[in-house]
Amino acid sequence: DVQLVESGGGLVQAGGSLRLSCATSGFSLDDYAIGWFRQAPGKEREGVSSISRSDAATYYADSVKGRFTIGTDNAKNTVYLQMSSLKPEDTAVYYCAAYLLAFGPEPWESWRTYHYWGQGTQVTVSS
Repeated sequence: DVQLVESGGGLVQAGGSLRLSCATSGFSLDDYAIGWFRQAPGKEREGVSSISRSDAATYYADSVKGRFTIGTDNAKNTVYLQMSSLKPEDTAVYYCAAYLLAFGPEPWESWRTYHYWGQGTQVTVSS
């Protein structure tokens, strides 16, 4: 079975850092792109970043460029999201999701693109 499990969320002060992890199982990262999304209360789910190991492509929302870094730990089949210079507006539940590349190119930032989702991890940034 395809599974994605997020971890690493927590409470951090503005300007601090957190590293989120998305542990994957049941599929190969060579066949899927992995996206990170976030959803704050009362807001739509927002694409934060995405990575495709097959072509080493990475994507970032403008709001996080220069502050967040996405990468893969190939030995652990894990995708991480290193978040630095955190701001209160980064507060949200963060989800990772998997998109089967065989379906062809789709907008990485759209939650509708993705086929499998994790349960989410809370990130709270205090001012």
